[in-house]
Amino acid sequence: MPTNQTTSQTTSQATSPSAGGGEVRVDTRGGTSGPSVSERVRELLDRMTLEEKIAQLVGFWVDQGDEVVAPLAGEMATSARYDDFTRDGLGQLTRVYGTRPVAPAERAAWLWGEQRRLVNETRLGIPALVHEECLTGLAAWQAATFPTPLAWGASFDPDLVEEMSRLIGRSMHELGVHQGLAPVLDVIRDPRWGRVDECIAEDPYVVGTIGTAYVRGLQAEGVHATLKHFVGYSASQAGRNHAPVHAGPREIADVLLPPFEMAVFDGGVRSVMNSYAEIDGVPVGADPTYLTDVLRERWGFDGVVVSDYFSVAFLQLMHAVAATPGEAAALALGAGIDVELPTGDAYLELAALIRARVVDEALVDRAVLRVLDQKEDLGLLDETFDDAPTEIDLDSAEHRAVARRLAEESIVLLANDGVLPLAAADGAAVGAVSSAGTPSRVAVIGPNADSPEALMGCYSFVNHVLAHHPGVEPGIALPTVLESLQDELAGAVVSHAVGCAVEGDDRSGFSEAQDVARDADVAVVVVGDRAGLFGRGTVGEGNDVESLELPGVQRELVEAIQATGTPVVLVLLTGRPYAIGWALDAADAPAAVVQAFFPGEEGGRALAGILAGRVHPSGRLPVSLPRSAGAQPFSYLHPILGGSSEITSADTTPVRPFGFGLGYTRFEHSDLAVDGDIVAGGSFSATVRVRNVGEHAGADIVQLYARDVVASVTRPVAQLVGYARVALQPGEEAVVRFTVPTSRFAFTGRRGARIVEPGVVELWVGPSSADKETTASIEITGDEYTVSTADARIVRVDVNVANTDADADADTERPVESTRVR
Repeated sequence: MPTNQTTSQTTSQATSPSAGGGEVRVDTRGGTSGPSVSERVRELLDRMTLEEKIAQLVGFWVDQGDEVVAPLAGEMATSARYDDFTRDGLGQLTRVYGTRPVAPAERAAWLWGEQRRLVNETRLGIPALVHEECLTGLAAWQAATFPTPLAWGASFDPDLVEEMSRLIGRSMHELGVHQGLAPVLDVIRDPRWGRVDECIAEDPYVVGTIGTAYVRGLQAEGVHATLKHFVGYSASQAGRNHAPVHAGPREIADVLLPPFEMAVFDGGVRSVMNSYAEIDGVPVGADPTYLTDVLRERWGFDGVVVSDYFSVAFLQLMHAVAATPGEAAALALGAGIDVELPTGDAYLELAALIRARVVDEALVDRAVLRVLDQKEDLGLLDETFDDAPTEIDLDSAEHRAVARRLAEESIVLLANDGVLPLAAADGAAVGAVSSAGTPSRVAVIGPNADSPEALMGCYSFVNHVLAHHPGVEPGIALPTVLESLQDELAGAVVSHAVGCAVEGDDRSGFSEAQDVARDADVAVVVVGDRAGLFGRGTVGEGNDVESLELPGVQRELVEAIQATGTPVVLVLLTGRPYAIGWALDAADAPAAVVQAFFPGEEGGRALAGILAGRVHPSGRLPVSLPRSAGAQPFSYLHPILGGSSEITSADTTPVRPFGFGLGYTRFEHSDLAVDGDIVAGGSFSATVRVRNVGEHAGADIVQLYARDVVASVTRPVAQLVGYARVALQPGEEAVVRFTVPTSRFAFTGRRGARIVEPGVVELWVGPSSADKETTASIEITGDEYTVSTADARIVRVDVNVANTDADADADTERPVESTRVR
């Protein structure tokens, strides 16, 4: 677990010659003496040759081939023979399950045998640590695929995300996997960026609480989580992948760093991965400011830092701050990267540099101690690998039940004129179209209506790997929206037409789709994205866009179906929010609009349940719904001048604000009240009454917002302070109590320190960040308070719900949420 204590360390520098005639300066701040480890680990290091040490700092990608599953993977493929590569041992095995479709039990048998070889046939007998991608579930053949992280954010349910990650961790542990390359804690800054579907939200508090829940779940099952991508990656110029980052120190400290800090302090995370980005001209992978000063010295992180794939070599190839792979390795090692992944392209050059006395061997020793400490913590140093698992179920009923619940909670109803739900759970009509019951004829139209791939994100195994293996079945059930609606609306005639592809300009299918729509009582039009990588697909890693219009001619398809006069329910299966004001605010807009962010293997059934009315929509937007690409980057966390005003003709107001979401019932929020003396550095309680004033049971996301009225630096016009998911029956009400530390209002002051200032803070609760349904204000008194390491940098928001029973004399309280934040 990380410690909050920091120690004084010496700073030294090593140099290596540069091809340009100068020298590469390697900053070794943080010292070279190494971390505090067991005597066993220290003795093991003392026995190592230099080659054996460096072998522990690299991975090997056994199955790496021509598949494009990482940036420049083909160009960076190693030609080294595996047996030669591992004669001195090996730090990590890279994606032994997640690179090609391999039967889990057969691959486990190979892995157990390979680990026995490392134990029995290398001099020191140290097994390799095995890592895999696990962003939407373990990225392996036949493994469950859960909703994408943007859907986690839309659920506003950390507890369910933790339950999901425990299942993921359990599967990984069973297969002999020790480290998962997730979660992504990048805060969304620009929806044009292709990796938005891998992110949780545009709010650092939501990212931090949900991301930390994922860390806790995975590590509870004995698998180390890895925070990605530390730091600044999502703030890239114009939303382009790997583009320069121009964020200032205040934005980095107050927006981009807090989720990582929460996962370190509250989640006890054991691994961190560096960002590819350069910040103000300095690549993060070569910068000890973040990887050492912030992460280790300020926060006390004592785990392992791994490189993003090929990012050490990229210091030479893409950033040009090193002239050779060896110089790149020296920079990365000095900055604080312990392990090079996926292979040892650069770190294997360290031995020659150390013998030439241009790199200090103590830097290698420091990293090796961390690696060995991690392996000891995981039990690898005592593992004998006797019995490989022979029967493995990676997609059990429990997996699918959690996948379905999370998908259901994540779907956001953006508009509804009464056409939804199509029918109530008991078959009674509740929708405008279905006034006589469930509609007898339903048209299901669109390129994503009958596509299992459309349900899953970029880092799902189906879209990430199987796209390179046509004809190979996914190995898991993936009911589509069409199939699920056919099951859900068993009494209706469900017809289907594709209409068009996700990409391209072929409109030849429009006519058939219109005919199918004209013959139906309601048309469900399912459009959106196809996740992929580096030009394959419309969203995903490397698939950045200049426009936020729906890809291809999909908008034209929706409008063509609208023109038939049949009521349209627009369903968006996407990995980013699109500019769909035309579908929400126009007079001839669709009757209903539903947003699903890649809801996973049970996403089709979840959508069908919501459309039919069996499931109440409760998702809320984790990111603002953009007005246009030209209004980007945009965040609801903007200061006054970051929004629309009379002094500019450009309108940045989102079409739907952060936190927005409709349901089939209505919730009323009232009586926001604050109690307690509020001193800077202390805490206060805020209570609000929420009541289900509709006719159906449902869940509300109670959102408490704040605005610092006057401050020494500009502050956001709205900031989420706390949230709680509350399920209520019709007519039922609850009192939600938030215990809020004033540290939730901390920001980086003019002196560069994080402070809480005295002054007035406006509070409100409403259905989104833009709606103030019930308000209150507080005044923080006392002196300016500096938030420091002495406070452990941990603050807590406790939420308790008192359900009011009209037939009872007293309320009963039940805890709903307990989270730690800055």
